[in-house]
Amino acid sequence: MNLSDSQTGGPIPRRVSATEAVFGHLRSAIERGDYAVGDKLPSEAELCRTMEVSRPVLREALRALQAMGLTVAKTGKGTFVVSNAVDDPTFGDYAASDLLEVRRHVEIPVAGYAALRRTPEDLDHLAHLLDRMERETDTTAWVALDTVFHLAVAESARNPVFRRVIEEIRDALARQSAFLNELGGRRDQSNCEHRAIVEALIDGSEHDAVAAMSHHLHRVETTLIDIVRPGRAESPTEGRPEA
Repeated sequence: MNLSDSQTGGPIPRRVSATEAVFGHLRSAIERGDYAVGDKLPSEAELCRTMEVSRPVLREALRALQAMGLTVAKTGKGTFVVSNAVDDPTFGDYAASDLLEVRRHVEIPVAGYAALRRTPEDLDHLAHLLDRMERETDTTAWVALDTVFHLAVAESARNPVFRRVIEEIRDALARQSAFLNELGGRRDQSNCEHRAIVEALIDGSEHDAVAAMSHHLHRVETTLIDIVRPGRAESPTEGRPEA
């Protein structure tokens, strides 16, 4: 059973990564009861052999199952099913819904302040980060740059409290970013959204910066919803004014 060449449906099929395919296969097996709550999943070696994927790919899929609240890993014992239904994914210490709520209330106004207060040095730093992110092909390295980018925007607002807030959620942001890129293929679109934010900062437009960050966070949310509840990607915030 080779999962590496699977594709999603839809009018414009998107080639799915091996991680997405493994995650989807295991999630479906859990949801339909092939693995019941309390059951231990097969060993990594067995799953790799059965699905014909590498161990790094499998481990990314297992981490995604844990973030979704479907499984838990017990050191030295294996991975166990703890739920057969997804509620609210968890990234580090924070639930996805809580993280997104805070990001909307912090990062959107921060982008506006950054447009008004950024320095030439800030813009040079952000441009350099964008260039590196657009060239980067390794997901782990890209995720690290992603968190640095959001910290740099907060730094450009010239208010140390904003930066401290982003620092506090930095680990959760990285986990969420990895999750969305492994299972939602968001890297290229994120790069475009980040560039729109920086262009607004370069123009010194508070309105455009707020709109660009609002759009970025909306796309993060809809991708997350699409992963958690496939076919229901319409965001509850859709239709609200972006600011």
